[in-house]
Amino acid sequence: MPFGELRPLLTALVLPPILPLLLVLLGLLLAAGRRRARGLALALAGTALLWILSCHAVATALAGALLPPVRAAQPAQLAGVQAIVVLGGGIVPDAPEYGAAQPNAPTLARLRYGAWLARRSGKPLAFAGGVGWGAAGTGFAPEAEVAGRTLRDDWGVAPRWLDGRSRDTGENAREMRRLLAADQVSRIALVTDAWHMPRSVLEFERAGFTVLPAPTGFPAPQVRPLLDWLPSPDGLALSRQVLREVLGLAVARLG
Repeated sequence: MPFGELRPLLTALVLPPILPLLLVLLGLLLAAGRRRARGLALALAGTALLWILSCHAVATALAGALLPPVRAAQPAQLAGVQAIVVLGGGIVPDAPEYGAAQPNAPTLARLRYGAWLARRSGKPLAFAGGVGWGAAGTGFAPEAEVAGRTLRDDWGVAPRWLDGRSRDTGENAREMRRLLAADQVSRIALVTDAWHMPRSVLEFERAGFTVLPAPTGFPAPQVRPLLDWLPSPDGLALSRQVLREVLGLAVARLG
């Protein structure tokens, strides 16, 4: 098995919810033996960690504290770029109501913003994303195939370049460089989620692009303050994404 296919598994083991749950399990195992007090303390710590990381307010604070800040872009700022590049974030492989695979929520938000920028700036659009490492061997359609169809059918925007081969952010950058080099495109506006932008800019600049960040999906409060401090699936998902990006950015900088 290629190392790339192991990366999603290894990453999951050090991120919530698996890491806190492993702490709880280890604590319960210790408590069942001769280390009851230590085991219960560890299980309680794991439970508290899972609770805290599931709060959307905590996830938003982590994003602000641990990731470099990014600002929104407006169409007027795209005057100096040659193309808009949208990065994929996954698909829904089986959407029976449509009878075909569809972009998942993050990809759909990125596509919508990319199409919005393309219409207002007149810049050509590119999309980067194949079958990610986590979906290797599943037979899922490449993200680029799904995204291209969605852009044409839903927004009437025909992407000029589609990369259906890349499996991660680094490969997104290298494949886009290969595709866009034929048209001498090196200045791009890059569309992805705000929490994903720092690592994406790093990879695309390494590939030789001049990058204007065009982020979407900014972490922000979603409900009343009290509810924002209660555990929720959205809070846990955002905490996981932020911590994953902190880890991924550190690895990318070392690489």
